[in-house]
Amino acid sequence: MGRYVARRLLQMIPVFIGTTLLIFLMVYALPGDPVRGLFGDKASSPQVIASLRHEYGLDQPVLVQYWHYMRDMILHFDFGTQIASGRPVTDVLGDAFPVTIRLATLAFAIEAVLGILLGIVAGMRAGKLADTAVLFLTLLLISVPVFVLGFIAKTVFAFQLGWMAPNVNDSRSWSQLLTPAIVLAAASLAYVARLTRTSVAENLRSDYMRTAIAKGLPKQRIIGIHLMRNSLIPVVTFLGTDLGALMGGAVVTEGLFNIKGVGGTIFEALSRREGTTLVGLVTILVLVYLVTSLIVDLLYAVLDPRIRYV
Repeated sequence: MGRYVARRLLQMIPVFIGTTLLIFLMVYALPGDPVRGLFGDKASSPQVIASLRHEYGLDQPVLVQYWHYMRDMILHFDFGTQIASGRPVTDVLGDAFPVTIRLATLAFAIEAVLGILLGIVAGMRAGKLADTAVLFLTLLLISVPVFVLGFIAKTVFAFQLGWMAPNVNDSRSWSQLLTPAIVLAAASLAYVARLTRTSVAENLRSDYMRTAIAKGLPKQRIIGIHLMRNSLIPVVTFLGTDLGALMGGAVVTEGLFNIKGVGGTIFEALSRREGTTLVGLVTILVLVYLVTSLIVDLLYAVLDPRIRYV
């Protein structure tokens, strides 16, 4: 196991470098000049603009800028300075990520718990009314876009019923984040339910399940140990990769509910052509994807003892 983990960590290095380089090149290919954007419609002398570009290193080739970025990030955990505000990008990330992490964590819990429960119910009763109801519900959640679902939730629960505030006023309050988290988790919850349902229905027809039933094992042990451990492998794969997707996909949800997290920061960075902030945000998301993928691979051996890593 230790050799496998060490090998995976080494494999992450070129993946991380290649991914961040690609993102860096894409971000700095965006049209517009962030330095000129500081002055808006007001004219400024070319000398001042050239001085600011030199101060922030924007007059250097892109690959040189990338080298300086990676060097400062690895050695000093320095993501650069935001041009518009003059704040270190590390401080900007420190303000934005805790909010999005709370929202994504709550959405992930809703997605995992409700999705797996609905999938188990549908899989254990495949072809019956409960299965049909779950399939219809998940199809509905998949079909409705996130911004439409969020708008409906605000209209019904905030404006008509008055059960919630239309916007999140305190991002540290889990109760205020509940509705945005449900909206964010809706589509992923549907995929988890369908994956679980399919896996449970297939494993119910397998030989080892018939053997366990013939041996007279308790129903709780058959379902909880033999059925679920094998059925959850594809579900765990999806959940592991979806955690990073929830954080990155919170842009629309945060905008709908006025949550000051990664989504709002990304939107502001795009509008201001703040390449340094964008690269810093996406770099953290890449690290989240890499770490969660490693954790998912290690969980395979926990769920299925037949899997061994060498």
